Amino acid sequence: MADDAIFAGPALRRLRKREGLTQSAMAAQLAISPSYLNLIERNQRPLTARVMVQVVERFDFDPRSLRESESVGGIDGLARRLADQRFAGLTIDRDEIGEVLAMAPHFATAFAQLYDTAGEGDPEGEDPLAGSRREIERWRNHFADLDAAAEELADELRLSRADIGTALVERLRERHQIALRILPREVMPEAIRRLDLHARQLQLSEMLSPASRNFQIAAQLAQLEQREAIRTLAAGGQFQSDDARKLFERHLQGYFAAALIMPYGRFLRACDATGYDFPVLMRRFGVSFEQLAHRLTTLQRVGQRGLPFFMARLDRAGQFSKRFAGASGATFLESEASCPLWHVHRTFERAGEWCVQEIAPDVAEGAPDHWLTVSRLTEGVAAEGEAQFAVVVGVEARFAADLAAARGHSLRREQAQQIGPGCRACHIPGCRQRSLPPRNARLAFENHQRGITPFRFGAEG
Repeated sequence: MADDAIFAGPALRRLRKREGLTQSAMAAQLAISPSYLNLIERNQRPLTARVMVQVVERFDFDPRSLRESESVGGIDGLARRLADQRFAGLTIDRDEIGEVLAMAPHFATAFAQLYDTAGEGDPEGEDPLAGSRREIERWRNHFADLDAAAEELADELRLSRADIGTALVERLRERHQIALRILPREVMPEAIRRLDLHARQLQLSEMLSPASRNFQIAAQLAQLEQREAIRTLAAGGQFQSDDARKLFERHLQGYFAAALIMPYGRFLRACDATGYDFPVLMRRFGVSFEQLAHRLTTLQRVGQRGLPFFMARLDRAGQFSKRFAGASGATFLESEASCPLWHVHRTFERAGEWCVQEIAPDVAEGAPDHWLTVSRLTEGVAAEGEAQFAVVVGVEARFAADLAAARGHSLRREQAQQIGPGCRACHIPGCRQRSLPPRNARLAFENHQRGITPFRFGAEG
C-alpha cells in the first residue's frame, strides 16, 4: 500500500524563513521551480520523496517534524477536544479541523496544549487521569513494540504449556525465580497483588477470578521484563504531573499483559473467524469482558488491522472511569456526562445479559454518528458484590454488518436511538427523559400550557 501523501507546506515555509531564503532561492537549492515550491507551501501539492530527501540533506531537517499533527492526535485528537461541551455552540466539522492542521499546525498545537492544561478551571492543575488518557489517545492506544514483544513471548510460552495460566507461573519461576502464592482475603484485605522479593513470591488474593489471576501474573511479567520499554514510552510523553506519567506506565503494563494473554495474530484471527463473538472470545482466551473490551481498542497493526472499537466503563452515577477511543473516532465519549437513553445504563439491572443498541449521538458534522454498542455488567476486581460497573464497546454501524452482536439489528441510522452529551450540554428538543435544561439556552414559558417536560427552550442566549 502506498504511503499517505505528505502535505507539509507550513513546515517548509517556516524552514525557508528560518534560513532567510526567498522562494526562488530555496527552489534553486531543491532543484524545483519557484511556482512548484509555492504550491507545496500552500499545501496544493504534496512533498514528494525526492524533494524531501533534498530538504533533509541540504538543510539538516528532521523529517519527523513533517508529521506535526501527530503531536495532537491528528484530526481525531482535535475533534475529541472540540467535542467538549464548552464548544457545543460551534459547528466545526472534520474538514475544517483538517484545514487547520494543514495550514496552521502550530496554532493547532497551541490550542491543544492550552486545552489539555486548562482543565475545568481547577487551580490544582491537570487531572492526572486526563493526562494519562491524553497520551494513550495520542498513540490511539496501539503500542506496536509492546504488542510484538508480547506476541513473541506468547509464542514461546505456548510451546511449553497449552494452559496460559500454567505457562505464566512457570515463566515467573524459571526466568525470575519467583514462586506464586495465593493468600486468603484476611491476609491481603486491601490488595490483590504483591511482589515480595525477600520471599521471592508473587502473592495474589484468593478473591481474584481465574481471568484476573492470569492478568495480574502477566502484568507482573510486564513490570519485570518490559520495564525499560515502558519507561522509554513514558519518557516521550508530555505529562503535567508525575501521577499522570505513573498512570500511563500502569496502562502500558496492562496493555502488555492483555497482549500476552490475547496475542495479536491469534486474537485477530479468532475475531475474524467468529464475527467478533464476545462470549466465544472470552471463553477461548480465558478473559473477562472488560479485558476483552480493552484489547478490542488496540487492533491497529499496520497491514493487519481489526475493526476500530471504542470502550468505556461507567459507574451507577453515569461517571466515566475509563474511556478509550482507539482509532474509532468516537468524539461523543468526551462529554463528562452520559445520556440516560443509552442502554449502557440499563446493564446494572440486567446482570448477565448483553445489552445491544444502535445509537446516533449528537456530534459535530463529519464525525461518526451511527454506532452499534454492546454493554455488560462487570464486577470490580476482587470486589464481587461490592463494586459494579457497566462496560461498553462500540463500533461504527457501517463496519458491524458481519458481527455476531449485530444479528437482528437493522443497522439503519433512522432506527438508531438518538442520544446527547448529557442534559446540560444537550440541545435535542422534545426529549422526555430530560432532567435539566441545556446550559446557555433561553428557556421558553407558556402561562396557559404545560409541556410533557418542564423545560422548553430556544436558541442559545
